[in-house]
Amino acid sequence: MESISLLLGEALSPYQVTLTASGVHGECLVTVKNPTGAIVVEREVDRAQLSDKRALVDVVDCLHRDLKIAEGRLEPSVIAALRNAAQTRITAQA
Repeated sequence: MESISLLLGEALSPYQVTLTASGVHGECLVTVKNPTGAIVVEREVDRAQLSDKRALVDVVDCLHRDLKIAEGRLEPSVIAALRNAAQTRITAQA
């Protein structure tokens, strides 16, 4: 778990990342703090996501997105529009 915490810390630098056990089914609480120590994002993830390389990349991508939203650099409505556009392209290709 320590190595995963270090990897998350590197991926989300300059933010501080801590992992703590949070559930009876293997969940972990990922807490992301800004350089001043204020909590910016907290997410609960399944421990299995942290041990699978592809799932870990997805966790990092989601945390990046959540950080952008929390900091006002990305609006949730923009995310919905991007998803809708991607789904429309997929449907058109099928």
